Amino acid sequence: MKASDLFVECLERESIEYVFGVPGEENADFLLSLDQSDKIRFILTRHEQGAAFMADAYGRLAGNPAVALGTLGPGATNLVTGVANANMDRSPMIVLTGQGDTQLYHKESHQVIDVVGMFKPITKWAHSIRHPDTIPEVIRKAVRTCRAEKPGAVHVELPEDIAGLQTEARPLQPHRFRRPAPDQKALDAALALLKTSYRPVIIAGNGTIRRRASCELRRLCEKTGIGVVSTFMAKGCVSVDAEYCLYTIGLQQRDQLSYHVAESDQIITIGYDMAEYPPRLWNFHGDKPIIHIDFAPAEIDAHYHPEVELIGDVANILTALNDRLETEGCPTIDLERQRETRRIMQEDFAAHRDDDTQGRIRPQKVLWDVRESMEPKDLLLCGVGAHKMWVGRYFHCYEPNTCLISNGFCSMGMPLPGAIAAHLVHPDRQTIAIAGDGDFLMNVQEMETARRLDSNITMIVWEDRDYGLISWKQDVEFRRHTDMTFGNPRWELLADAFDWQCLIVESSRELRAVLDKARDHRGPSLVVIPIDYEENQLLTERLGRLSSRL
Repeated sequence: MKASDLFVECLERESIEYVFGVPGEENADFLLSLDQSDKIRFILTRHEQGAAFMADAYGRLAGNPAVALGTLGPGATNLVTGVANANMDRSPMIVLTGQGDTQLYHKESHQVIDVVGMFKPITKWAHSIRHPDTIPEVIRKAVRTCRAEKPGAVHVELPEDIAGLQTEARPLQPHRFRRPAPDQKALDAALALLKTSYRPVIIAGNGTIRRRASCELRRLCEKTGIGVVSTFMAKGCVSVDAEYCLYTIGLQQRDQLSYHVAESDQIITIGYDMAEYPPRLWNFHGDKPIIHIDFAPAEIDAHYHPEVELIGDVANILTALNDRLETEGCPTIDLERQRETRRIMQEDFAAHRDDDTQGRIRPQKVLWDVRESMEPKDLLLCGVGAHKMWVGRYFHCYEPNTCLISNGFCSMGMPLPGAIAAHLVHPDRQTIAIAGDGDFLMNVQEMETARRLDSNITMIVWEDRDYGLISWKQDVEFRRHTDMTFGNPRWELLADAFDWQCLIVESSRELRAVLDKARDHRGPSLVVIPIDYEENQLLTERLGRLSSRL
């Protein structure tokens, strides 16, 4: 068969469902082969970055990779930001790029650059196919590599002359492997250390929302009562209404949760990823006793030097730990301290639930009403900007993997394309995306993709006409900020041009009704909220005055 036909058959064998991208001349053989597949759907996007963000969100939600497609040269470079985001947010993804004829590589050639070299720093593996017979091995390795912990992106380059060659090779049959159970001596050491603690706390990271880990984490907490603070990307690993849920840690400023962690006598990190929230921010002196539970050994860091490491499948480790605690008994911990922390945070979250203001609306009120308008399994996606800090602190979840935040690489531009992919994965759930106006306009062209796919999504834009997070941070550090302001389109005309419903909120009193109207509308809706970012500085001042109340 033709090499490009074999390539598609290999993807089918790996249960790949979607290819997102913008094709070019060098992808022609592959696209024609893909067109014959009845198992893989090609989604044409309006920019390669949008394609990468769609594959990113798909991978995080589905647990299996999608393909982000670009041609050579500028098509490949346009993919870079979304690919780096997927890699650092631990999303399985296959990046496929075309390339010029291999006979051109020894000299300067039109649009030909070292794409593999470009992708190596931002993927787990990057490879250029040089012979059609290697395609089955390359695809099998690519899928296994991107799915293996920690998941991430892999890059495969298919030159145009290789794609058109004939081959007698056939796809390899995928075989999944089981990750190991924990070492018994390490488990003994962890239990011994845990039983000496009176004020332990769990810091749950990205790894806790994957493959049964959340279920076993909840079982551990029900058994012991130990409280859980989650990173931004671990929201929902325990339910927001559980007494042991201590909400989300991750702001740069000191927060009440920072004091809770600082006053704990034992830290248990589970699926923790220091790319999200570096340990120097919660283990200031590097002296906290730490039990590290993860798929891989701990990264070396002066502020993160665990006494015990339990390495293997996180769900298997937690199962073994729970089984031992059932037979050997649980530590006695200070639950009153956790209750006080939870009460303090709940008071803060609800402080503006009944706001009745015209014009600009407080972030706290927006997020209260958004959460109230959603079912437990509905999806929220959040991009990067000042809005991310508010979502991180004030939006909480009932189920794992129901809040996707761009946090490891912190790329702007993810929410709209990410929401399109999220609706493909879970068409039966409400999908809401929150972006600042600067964040949203970075991939605004994907409004056409959403309309073409009839995506049932709600895109909420917080409008302040400013790169608000940078202004906020400059104000904190320098007591002033440089000019970050910009203009915006007339939102009604923009939505009309793409055949979206447009709803502009004029008061906090009408916000909930607007959200319900967007939810009930069939098709994409744009909700624009004038946001009161004076709350940024007020939050900084309030957190700066915090002292321990525990």
